[in-house]
Amino acid sequence: MAKRYASLLLLNSPLPPPSSLSPSRHHLQPRISFPQTQSFFGVGTRTKPISASMAEAQSSVRREDIIIIGAGIAGLSTALSLHRLGVGSLVVEQAESLRTGGTSLTLFKNGWGVLDAMGVGNDLRSQFTEIKGMVIKSEDGRELRSFRFKDEDESQEVRAVERRILLETLANQLPTNSIRFSSKLVKIERNETGETLLELEDGTRLSGKIVIGCDGIRSPVAKWMGFSEPTYVGHCAFRGLCFFPERQPFEPRVDYIYGRGLRAGYVPVSPTKVYWFICYNSSSPGPKITDPSVLKKLAREMVKNWSSELLNIIDQTPDDTIIRTPLVDRWLWPAISPPASSGGVVLVGDAWHPMTPNLGQGACCALEDAVVLARKLSDALKLGPDSVEDALRSYGSKRWPRIFPLTIRAHLVGSILQWDNPVVCSVRDNVIIPKLVRLGPMLEHTNFEFEPL
Repeated sequence: MAKRYASLLLLNSPLPPPSSLSPSRHHLQPRISFPQTQSFFGVGTRTKPISASMAEAQSSVRREDIIIIGAGIAGLSTALSLHRLGVGSLVVEQAESLRTGGTSLTLFKNGWGVLDAMGVGNDLRSQFTEIKGMVIKSEDGRELRSFRFKDEDESQEVRAVERRILLETLANQLPTNSIRFSSKLVKIERNETGETLLELEDGTRLSGKIVIGCDGIRSPVAKWMGFSEPTYVGHCAFRGLCFFPERQPFEPRVDYIYGRGLRAGYVPVSPTKVYWFICYNSSSPGPKITDPSVLKKLAREMVKNWSSELLNIIDQTPDDTIIRTPLVDRWLWPAISPPASSGGVVLVGDAWHPMTPNLGQGACCALEDAVVLARKLSDALKLGPDSVEDALRSYGSKRWPRIFPLTIRAHLVGSILQWDNPVVCSVRDNVIIPKLVRLGPMLEHTNFEFEPL
C-alpha cells in the first residue's frame, strides 16, 4: 500500500538510472554489512550484507535504529560515545573513505576530557606535542605578551592534533562495518509513523528511528530542519601542515603575529610537523582555488615582510596540505533559530553550530555534543522509545546555553584581532594586549563537566 510522506526535501538532482552507476563507486568495500538488531537500539552483530547491486539497493527500505550522517569528528565521536554505552549505530558518509584532508586542530582540556571518556585520549597524546604556552608578537617581530597555560590553569592541556589521525583513531574503535562510505544523502522524508526515510545517491533507502546530522557546516539535514546557511564573517584563512624530515626546531608554544587586518600563527604538532595559519580580511570569500601551489604562493605573498621563521615554515609545507577556507558561523538566536532536534532528527557539531576558530573550540564543542547526546539517548532508551524525543529536546536545551555564547565570543575575538585601522591597531598592540589581556578568564570556557560514559 502506498505511503504518504511529509516534509519532503530534494537535496540533489534526480538520481541517474541504475545502469549509469558503477558498483565500484557505491562503497569503499565490495560488501558492507548492516546490523541485525538483537534488541531495541542494542549493539547487534552486523550480519546482513549490503550488496553493490543496484537492484538489491532499490528493492526495499533498510531499517536502522540510529543513523548518523557524516563520518567527521562529530559523527565518529557520536558513534563511539554511543558504542561505549552499548548502543549501536550506522554512520553513512558520502566520501569514498575517511576525509583525511585538512591540516590540524587545537584541542583544549575540555576536548581531552571527552577523548579520555571515549577511551582514546592516551593513544592520541602519545603522538602529539603538549603546548606549554603562547607568545604574541607584532608584525615587526616585537614581543607583546607571553603566557604559560599551566600558570593560568594547572589543569589546562593544549595540543594540536592532526585531523587525519584523530578521525582514524575514532573510526578504529568502532565495530567492523559501522561506516558505510560512498553514501551521499539526496532526499529526506518523514513518514506517518514518525520514522525518517533517507534516500542515498546510489538508490539505497534507509529508515531510521533516530537520525543524527553530523554533516558539517553546509549540512543538508540542518537545511531540511529549517536552519539558515552559515554567515560569512568577513575573513578567510590559509592553513597548512609543515613537515621537517629530521626534527622541527620550535619550542612547544603557539606563536601569534598580529598585523593590520592580517594575522598569522604557528604551533608544533609533533616532533616533525608544525601547523600554521594566516587569517586575512576579505569582503567576499573569493573564487575557489584548488591548485595548492597557487595557494602557497598567495599565502607567502601576504606575509612576505614578516618573520623569516613563518616564511620558512610555509616554504617547507607540502603543497597538498595547504587549504584556504572562508570563515563562517551561525548564531542560534533564542525563539528565532530552529531547535536542535525535530522529532527523531537531531544535529551535532558544525551542522548545528558552526563557529569561527578564534577560540579553538569548534572540534571541542563537537566532542562535547557527542558525549552529552550519547548519554541522553542511552538513558532514554532504558525507559523505552517514547522517551527518545524528550531526550533529544533535553540535549538541545542543555547544549544551547554553552554553544550560543561561545559562538558569539569567537566571532567578537576574531573581529578584534582583524582590526585594520592603524590607530586602533596601535592601541591594541601597545595597551590592550600588553596591559589589559588576561589569559585565565579567556580560557574559562574550557571548563566542562559531563556524566562519564
